Amino acid sequence: MSLEIVAVGIFFIIIHLLSNELIPADRIKRLRWLSLSGGLAVSYVFVYVLPSLHSEQQKLQDYADTLTMDSELYFIGLLGLLIFYGVEKVVSGTNEKGNEDRLASFWLQTIFFTIYNMLIAYTVVASLIEGFQALFYGIAIGLHFIAVAHDLWRKSPKRYNQIGRYVLASGIFIGWVIGLSTSLSSIAQSMIFAFISGAMILNVLKNELPKERDAHFPTFAFAIVTYTSITIGLNYFFEW
Repeated sequence: MSLEIVAVGIFFIIIHLLSNELIPADRIKRLRWLSLSGGLAVSYVFVYVLPSLHSEQQKLQDYADTLTMDSELYFIGLLGLLIFYGVEKVVSGTNEKGNEDRLASFWLQTIFFTIYNMLIAYTVVASLIEGFQALFYGIAIGLHFIAVAHDLWRKSPKRYNQIGRYVLASGIFIGWVIGLSTSLSSIAQSMIFAFISGAMILNVLKNELPKERDAHFPTFAFAIVTYTSITIGLNYFFEW
């Protein structure tokens, strides 16, 4: 495992432990920060996640005899989106009820996002990306984690600070350990990537795409154009 992967993992853990401290308290600054984060996340989905999912599907041609169509991974991605949407639906319903239901919804959401963190951390380690590429994509995922963690903190700040952030951070560590100690087949890794891609697409569009009244559009547009341009340039010159 490269030093860059270690740095990215520590960065992810720090984000979950300090997410509520990283978002500015001032409303205007907070909206600009979330618009910046949302723009980077949306760009990351369209210029990296979706093309990578297509690339993983192409690699499965080696298993053509056992596959029935050319879109298996897309179905797995759709399953990831569906499961996390179902969790969000349950959580939004129980938050309107009593304290016991809100506690149950907090743990349901925390457990699912811990699994989500674990799978992302595993994918980062298993992908064997190194150097500036690891840091570049790590920043985008890190900002995505900030938005997700901030959303969980906003819904239940006391519980998140007391235990939720540590549970979420443990998911990063567990994914690390699994990635270092376990070697899965390429098709299994592709399935994991597809699942978290679907979940990430939902989380980005639901939690990070700013509402019209809350968005600082110049910051949002700047983030999209800048990150997309840099990604395309790096892909062209370094064939990432």
